[in-house]
Amino acid sequence: MKQKNTNEYVIGTASAAGAFLLWGILPVYWKSIISVPSDQIIAHRILWCFLFLVLVLIFTGRIRGFLSELRGVMARPKQLAGLFTASLLISINWYLYIWAVNSGRIVETSLGYYINPLVSVLLGIIFLKEKLTLWQIVSFLLAFVGVLNITLSYGAVPWVSLTLAVSFGMYGLFKKIVCLDAISGLTMETMIITPFALAFLIYVYKSGTLVFSFGFSLISILTMGAGVVTAAPLLLFAGGANRLPLYAVGFLQYLSPTISLLLGVFLTMNHLQRSTWFHFP
Repeated sequence: MKQKNTNEYVIGTASAAGAFLLWGILPVYWKSIISVPSDQIIAHRILWCFLFLVLVLIFTGRIRGFLSELRGVMARPKQLAGLFTASLLISINWYLYIWAVNSGRIVETSLGYYINPLVSVLLGIIFLKEKLTLWQIVSFLLAFVGVLNITLSYGAVPWVSLTLAVSFGMYGLFKKIVCLDAISGLTMETMIITPFALAFLIYVYKSGTLVFSFGFSLISILTMGAGVVTAAPLLLFAGGANRLPLYAVGFLQYLSPTISLLLGVFLTMNHLQRSTWFHFP
């Protein structure tokens, strides 16, 4: 039993770390389709992510198992409500993140994901009754002081950062509460919001402002690829969240904003006060 728990922890750690590494470099991808409006990107992201996941379920022979899980969730109102809430939270997070990246606010997104681990740790302690060791408490307090200083020195209420942090922290909490298989849970989440995304794309198409065609142009291929680059880290995240305490997921998350911060500063030349560097966790 101990060996099994150890293996689960190792797999969970590797999955979560992989997710945060991929999320750290995703701003480069969103920048490559900056010509597409943010609202259209998020709609495509949802639609193609759902279709990609359905294909994965079909080709891995898991579609029947998924349908069985779906029927089970439909029969449990609390789990279904949790799934709806998770879908709403991740949609808000996705839209705001893409909008911020394509508006040149990558440093603000990185600050949001520096704040998020603190939110995750607090949510784990408050709602899941998770316990921290002495050194984990010390690490948490040091990170809190550093992030608080950055937030105060920002000069304004960092609403982008705070919204990203809270929405993704709550999403992780609901993933723990709903506790579905990684691919099944993500497929259900995207299935719930896909009709809204499809309706929006149809509306945009009829209005003549849709930035997409099936002529296999580079921008269209990259837009469709948003589904794959969305699904991959989320599947890894779900695998990690299901195996690790929420506080452990929170600490691992510092990988993502560190990479995004470096991209924001060195690739897009976002301004960051020199004194602020010393306060990043």
